[in-house]
Amino acid sequence: MLSLDIGATGMLAQQMNVNVISNNIANMGTAGYKRQRPEFHDLIYQNIKRPGSTSSDIGTLVPSGIQVGLGVKPGSIYRIMEQGSFEVTTNELDVAIAGRGFFQVQLPSGETAYTRAGNFGINAEGDLVTSQGYLIEPAINIPEDATDTVINASGEVLVMLPGQTAFANQGQLQLATFANEGGLEAMGDNLFMETESSGTPTVGNPNEDQFGRIEQGILENSNVDVVEEITRLISAQRAYEMNSKVIQTSDEMMGTVSNMR
Repeated sequence: MLSLDIGATGMLAQQMNVNVISNNIANMGTAGYKRQRPEFHDLIYQNIKRPGSTSSDIGTLVPSGIQVGLGVKPGSIYRIMEQGSFEVTTNELDVAIAGRGFFQVQLPSGETAYTRAGNFGINAEGDLVTSQGYLIEPAINIPEDATDTVINASGEVLVMLPGQTAFANQGQLQLATFANEGGLEAMGDNLFMETESSGTPTVGNPNEDQFGRIEQGILENSNVDVVEEITRLISAQRAYEMNSKVIQTSDEMMGTVSNMR
């Protein structure tokens, strides 16, 4: 019976659905995390009688035919890039992007990665780095004796030095945008990599053109909606149970046939 295999594909699909939902829930407290949503496609169809085939020698056509579907398969897993909520931290090196854009991060390999998580720090040399210690691009150095640090909406990093009455500009944060942000490849550690699907980055200063503005002392939270995820989890559980019931019923039907005398 085809229903045994069809039910199995349904159970496998819901297993993947639960995996995605559980990852979203696990990252509900991850700064800058963007939730994911799986999409599924129906499998190929077995054509017992093809629609539009002739049904007589005078040319009459079959209006709908007989097509039996063979189940479901994962189509893709979308990443929803909508803005997360803001959390005030009052840490002068915490920054959030209000609008489009990604911070640029230099990896140890020399490649450039991209992130929405703005929980930055300073290394031993005074360079602005991510929580993993990766340098922010362009490089920005904050002097050890700086008494105050201001990062304005345009991404300028200003510091107050002893004996001075005006802030000194130490560098400029820049953002990168992509034609297809959902096409970025997630690498873990809140980092994304450019792919052919995402397109090449467009780099510019915050608060200009299509780039978002910088908010200091604020972090962007995950955009996971817990209520929505729990609702999806319950639906996935019910769908999994229904597919297992299909397999159980098919097995009972086959048992009835085998027991016929």
